[in-house]
Amino acid sequence: MSSEAEAAHVLIFPMPVQGHLNSMLNLSQLFCLAGFHVTFIISDFSHRRLLQHTSVAATFARYPGFQFRTLPDGLPDDHPRAGQRAMEFLSSVTNVTVPLFKKMMLQENFFAAAGRRPVTCFVADGLLSFAADFTEEIGLPLIYFRTATTSYFWALFCFPRLLQAQEFPFAENSMDELVESIPGMEGFLRRRDLPSFYRVDVNDPMLEKVVAVTRLIVRAQAAIFNTCDDLEGPIVAEIQKHVPRIFSIGPIHEQVKSRLTEKKEEASIITASLWAEDRSCIDWLDAQPPKSVIYVSFGSITLVTREQVLEFWHGLLNSSQRFLWVMRPDSIIGDEGNDQLVLAELMERSKEKGLLVEWAPQEKVLNHPAVGGFLTHSGWNSTLESIATGVPMICWPYFADQTTNSRFVSEVWKVGLDIKDTCDRLIIEKAVRDLMEVRKDEFLEMAQNMAKLVKKSVSKGGSSYSNMDDLVQYIKSLVI
Repeated sequence: MSSEAEAAHVLIFPMPVQGHLNSMLNLSQLFCLAGFHVTFIISDFSHRRLLQHTSVAATFARYPGFQFRTLPDGLPDDHPRAGQRAMEFLSSVTNVTVPLFKKMMLQENFFAAAGRRPVTCFVADGLLSFAADFTEEIGLPLIYFRTATTSYFWALFCFPRLLQAQEFPFAENSMDELVESIPGMEGFLRRRDLPSFYRVDVNDPMLEKVVAVTRLIVRAQAAIFNTCDDLEGPIVAEIQKHVPRIFSIGPIHEQVKSRLTEKKEEASIITASLWAEDRSCIDWLDAQPPKSVIYVSFGSITLVTREQVLEFWHGLLNSSQRFLWVMRPDSIIGDEGNDQLVLAELMERSKEKGLLVEWAPQEKVLNHPAVGGFLTHSGWNSTLESIATGVPMICWPYFADQTTNSRFVSEVWKVGLDIKDTCDRLIIEKAVRDLMEVRKDEFLEMAQNMAKLVKKSVSKGGSSYSNMDDLVQYIKSLVI
């Protein structure tokens, strides 16, 4: 353990949405376990929700070198911060939070206070475009942390290649053609599996912004990816040709468990839940047979229409499988505020086979012996949690990296099925039956083998474990 005088001081700034907070809070705990001081920037809104719905405060109370610093995100509390309006949220963070952050950091001498040294390095969310210019101006080492999948990052980084090869833009009727201009993904990635931002005109401003911030990584001194060699080793090798200092330390939530176990502490991970978890679902799962339940959750940002909800409901019921379905409050669009009526009706009509809850303790659910499958939006945190618990997936991606993740699940890791771009009760019923009955043994074997591999990677001697040690040593080398 480093002494107070020698301890590195890491500044961490995530986008204040649940998926990004999850992995960056886990990274913060890894740094605390390494003896670092950590200053974590978070929005007032997200901080209040974390304190209300999680044990984050108690977890970090064990580490005197950790501190939250809160700033407004510029939006009213009733803003959904989800779906297509998530982009409004990104703009507000850029226009409101970032200027306040810069001012606070400079006024407080790089957060040097209470015996801690000024900030040693800045670990910035990969979506924060201001970080490259800002750190160059003040002479602070920058480490970008890409919280989404590495393959998604690489698919965006390769945008100029796709343009040059005239593989973009593409027509609606050519979505199943293979993409040949992204090294490491030839032979299995189709146009429909590219990040959702590609489904636009060539001059789309959002695509331009996303590609621009992706390519800023070459200006950082290092990059962190929440992945491991067994999942995306060939893709990481391609990226290292452009960003030589990469630390692949994932699955990060399993890395935390491994390090805590090593220190003989309780191996529980931080969950950055912004909603109250309904733990009654665990009691319900306790009463179900082993591997008999399919868990259904579309994450913290996905929005669905009433029609889509009904297609999923009919598909699940017609499959004759038990199901636990998370239906986030305000996640149904186009229903003039009647989503609670829809939920009440579905809950009443699903009693025999299923349970609907507003939010669930996902890691506990996936680890429960009654759960045999996961119908997911293919967010990276959910995908990693499912892989680490050996639970096969049915993937129904919503946007961004999810369209790429789902292809890897089905065609590369072969731990599930991909039903992207469809929402039909017959397709859903067949997929659920295939996962839970017809091909159950095949998928369970593949998923459990993959779980062993990723857990080995974060154990002593594994690639992700060693990379985390290297990251700690690299940051120590920055201490002046």
